Amino acid sequence: MKKILKNTYQFLAWPVFSGILIALLLIQYEVISELRRLPQNNAIPFSTAIKKAAPSVVSINATSVNIGSIERTAQDKVNLYLKETESLGSGVIISPRGFILTKLHVVATLFDAFDAEVTLSDGRRTKATVIAWDEPNDLAVLHINLDDLNSISIGDEKLSDVGDIVFAIGYPRNIGQSVSQGIISALDLSDPKNIGAIQTDAAINPGNSGGALINRFGELIGINSSILSESGNFEGIGFATPAHFAIDSMNAMIAEAIEGNHGYLGVVTGEALDQRSSQLFFGRDDIRGMLVESVDSGSAAERAGIYPGDVITKVGRTLALDERNIMQEIRKKKPTEDVTLEVYRTGNIIKVPITLGFGQAFVIE
Repeated sequence: MKKILKNTYQFLAWPVFSGILIALLLIQYEVISELRRLPQNNAIPFSTAIKKAAPSVVSINATSVNIGSIERTAQDKVNLYLKETESLGSGVIISPRGFILTKLHVVATLFDAFDAEVTLSDGRRTKATVIAWDEPNDLAVLHINLDDLNSISIGDEKLSDVGDIVFAIGYPRNIGQSVSQGIISALDLSDPKNIGAIQTDAAINPGNSGGALINRFGELIGINSSILSESGNFEGIGFATPAHFAIDSMNAMIAEAIEGNHGYLGVVTGEALDQRSSQLFFGRDDIRGMLVESVDSGSAAERAGIYPGDVITKVGRTLALDERNIMQEIRKKKPTEDVTLEVYRTGNIIKVPITLGFGQAFVIE
């Protein structure tokens, strides 16, 4: 009997063991398949998300011109004395074409006399033109003429929820770019001063305004705005303008700014060259065009590689007969449009493609 049981056990053991092994393999396969079906972005480390977004966040130094003091000199007369103050804020590169989104209070100044400079995370520094602003929503758009810009990835803050981890990236208190971590504390606020804003406990200190609020995937979900504090210091209540709202506003402002402005080159030229001046400057009497005396810092011309001493001989298909002639041809185009200049330099005529920028051109009589 024992021998029969032993033989039966030996006969059944391998099939049972094999069945259990197969079942375990099937379970493991299902688990692996389920993991593969999960979004791979869930596995992104926080450091990777921050490295993805950080190059798109810039520092903004703005010179603010406001009323410093008022002096009454007569019963019906007062003198206003202006003062300049430096302010520091942050901005986000939204487009590789050079458009930066920030908060208006970062660059706001009396008489709309904007003067701003942008520093990128890679150390490059350039003048920035404030091309448009949305005062009710405290938003402004800047434009810079630089290549190789890292525009930020845009997320959908509507997919965010209270408790999600977020990061605020900016330039607080002039100590360089830094990151603070927190969570989304509230959404769709009904507070009159922050209607629809994202509330977060990620630290937003002076200088962080205009910077990026990103999710754990390195995507922009908000533009950092302000804090709620009785002391003036951060107390765990910060606000950000939702990304989709800010981007929609920015696109409308850019379209209006392009439509309302002429293209801008950014050079100062002297008189048109004639036979005598051509011989004097270049040792030959056949160079005709406009001698470039200086190039505006941060301009489209500087970006394209125009230098003092160059001679602009043609703009598009139009000969450069005088400064008004150049300006007229440039004014036919809009900012961000392309134009090709013909330039005389060191004995050669070269063609220089230029993407026009924003600015105001003047003729100095």
